[in-house]
Amino acid sequence: MIIFGTKGYLYQLAILTLVCGQCGNPSAHTLRKRVTKFTLFFVPLFPFSTKYLTQCTFCGAEQQVSKEQAEQLQTQAVSGRGGSGGQAHGQPQQQPYQRP
Repeated sequence: MIIFGTKGYLYQLAILTLVCGQCGNPSAHTLRKRVTKFTLFFVPLFPFSTKYLTQCTFCGAEQQVSKEQAEQLQTQAVSGRGGSGGQAHGQPQQQPYQRP
């Protein structure tokens, strides 16, 4: 018997102050990386899906961004140009997520 499946990981890359495209408020947005890995016998082996998202902390709206946009936003957060003083985390925080 072979047991296989998937497991999701959520990494928080940075927190930026941006104007939300949904609600129009200037608020903090989290930049996250969502990675889905193939598992064999509950051991994650390799990633097969990677997505980058920003989420507004005011209204909760999520927007998918490209890898290049995510890298640019993360660079802005590190250099302090992410709106009014964005913060970047030294180490990404790893959190498992549940699929909706």
